[in-house]
Amino acid sequence: MDSTPGPDITGFLRAWRAGDAVAQEKLMLVLYDELRRTARHYMHLERDGHTLQTTALVNEAYLRLAGVHQVTYQDRVHFFALAAQMMRRVLVDHARSKGYLKRGAGVRPVPLEDLGIAAPDRDAQVVALDEALDELARRDARKAKVVELRFFAGISVEETALALEVSPHTVARDWSLSKAWLARQMSHA
Repeated sequence: MDSTPGPDITGFLRAWRAGDAVAQEKLMLVLYDELRRTARHYMHLERDGHTLQTTALVNEAYLRLAGVHQVTYQDRVHFFALAAQMMRRVLVDHARSKGYLKRGAGVRPVPLEDLGIAAPDRDAQVVALDEALDELARRDARKAKVVELRFFAGISVEETALALEVSPHTVARDWSLSKAWLARQMSHA
């Protein structure tokens, strides 16, 4: 995420949540490229020939974001954290709708860092990672949030620290511990 000053994304977010349709249009124009970048990151982790396209992922995540009325976006990082979470949900729902869990037998476990490498059944891995992240969230919500922000949203250590109101050192430590824990969980999945 670029830290150079740009349009007042936080102001647009607040105006959008207050019902300003013009702010919503301006916001989406400003953020569309970043949402596509996040979606491309997600889709890069998917298997070749995935039936869900980047634009469809962005659009579905946007529809889900627009349908969340009880959330007040605090700032740009908060918005992208939620956008990353929605994209993760779309991919997991897509994988589950295809019934890939039933066909996932025989898939060898893959460490978190290697998820970008082609694997026989990426959808089963997406679901397994989602379940491992849910378990991590039950054990330590902050560590799970660090993974979502760093791995899925591509947010820097510094931005993650700001979003979670902790030090960058804490984020780095949580990131390291979380990757190890998730790799262990994925190897047992």
